[in-house]
Amino acid sequence: MTGLSAVVTTGLPMALLDGLTAAQMSQGGIYEQIASNFSLSASLWVNVALAGLSILLFVAMGRNLSTGRGRLIWVSALLVPLVSLASYAALISGLTVSQITMPAGHALAGQEVLQPWGRYLTWTFSTPMILIALGLLADADLDSLFTAVTMDIGMCVTGLAAALITSSTLLRWVFFGISTAFFVAVLYVLLVQWPADAGAAGTGEIFTTLRTLTVVLWVGYPVLWALGVEGIALLSIAETSWGYSTLDIFAKYVFAFLLLRWVGLNEGSMGVGDPLA
Repeated sequence: MTGLSAVVTTGLPMALLDGLTAAQMSQGGIYEQIASNFSLSASLWVNVALAGLSILLFVAMGRNLSTGRGRLIWVSALLVPLVSLASYAALISGLTVSQITMPAGHALAGQEVLQPWGRYLTWTFSTPMILIALGLLADADLDSLFTAVTMDIGMCVTGLAAALITSSTLLRWVFFGISTAFFVAVLYVLLVQWPADAGAAGTGEIFTTLRTLTVVLWVGYPVLWALGVEGIALLSIAETSWGYSTLDIFAKYVFAFLLLRWVGLNEGSMGVGDPLA
């Protein structure tokens, strides 16, 4: 008996092998489902293309930034499309998409639906970068920046829980409510605390523009969750995906472009001190 055979016959490695094979088959099947749905596939590929173009553009826009604050904003903004590129590629491959059975009480109760949970990974890593960029722009203090980022991560993680729960429709909405509560805390920082900081830092006008863009678009995510397959299922999986993808385009790439363009033109007026001091 070879060494490999001896290991396999112990049982545990064989079980692991079976599990890996099943996961690969499931991933392949999900990949085929996505590829065969033109609208769903297109909603993902358009973000891959725009994220790639944004990376190239943002690298060029940040070449001449020299102050610590300006370069920190640039890195934060650049990370947004970098994370999105990896995330949307994972969605297309089926790596971060699962097939779940909706619980009793849901509009699609008993049906198996695709759940692209990888979007929540994207938001968990990219939306804090957006908040960090806004906080740096407003010259916010460290404690409010920490509050905004941690509340944002809590919002994304509990939103993921709401999307993946299959045991109870009620618990899906409970976690949706918890996620919304975290979101309210983020909105408080954006709408109440940071405007005064931005005014004092001399960046009030651009901060107001980007803050308004962010708040309006971010409100669209929970609304889309409620109307889409995850909520009351008024929208199909492809329609829901297009909604999220469209919001991502404006909340990420357009936001970052406007921010970096302003920083490039006004870096000298932003100060050169430690932005987190």
